[in-house]
Amino acid sequence: MKIVVTGGAGFIGSHLCARLLEDGHSVLCVDNLITGAERNIEPLRNHPHFSFLRHDVTTPFSFEADVIYHMASPASPVGYMEHPIETIMVNSQGTYMMLEQARKQHAMFLFSSTSEAYGDPLVHPQREDYWGNVNPIGPRACYDESKRLGETLTMEYYRQYQLNARIVRIFNTYGPNSQADDGRMIPNFITQALQNKPLTIYGDGSKTRSICYVSDLVDGLVLAMFKPYTAGEVFNLGNTEEHTVLEF
Repeated sequence: MKIVVTGGAGFIGSHLCARLLEDGHSVLCVDNLITGAERNIEPLRNHPHFSFLRHDVTTPFSFEADVIYHMASPASPVGYMEHPIETIMVNSQGTYMMLEQARKQHAMFLFSSTSEAYGDPLVHPQREDYWGNVNPIGPRACYDESKRLGETLTMEYYRQYQLNARIVRIFNTYGPNSQADDGRMIPNFITQALQNKPLTIYGDGSKTRSICYVSDLVDGLVLAMFKPYTAGEVFNLGNTEEHTVLEF
């Protein structure tokens, strides 16, 4: 199949591109490289069925696709707080542009959302039918709220146009190609340990986290797209086991 992966030079997107190539698909990776990196896709460059386009998906471009994975967006606190407007636009206008392409081409579509859509949850763990506890004007709102808007757009295309679309909410993920300075727990711990620095723990360390290895997360992305009867559904993707920060 012809598959487009927006944000394909990012941490998760680059692993998804590699997996789709292994599965025998043709992959067009689209990324504006605001937070993605060409080094993440360097091992894929010589693959005969891989191509890369540096482009901002909030502006029109032409492509053919049977499947669209919309993964584009700054995802780390460092990334989206440095680029708040770009984050809002890629999850709103960018999502609209990709949904329109999916509608016109009758392509399958997946919107990659986030566990941050639940805000500061009052329920642990969160089920897909939990609506969250959100702050629409907080410092992280550019990411959280724009992802919620992207989810709304996706579901309305499913309802109004019967688009073959689904949503995944990605929880904490770690693995190769993640940025050392992205502000999240595992990269921070590893970077500090390699530099023989004390590990930074915010609060008393009693807050819980679940972390998922990136290859397991990609398995979930593939299943969410290709498993029958997933259209119109929302899936949490992550590890069900939670541990305190001190335990990590």
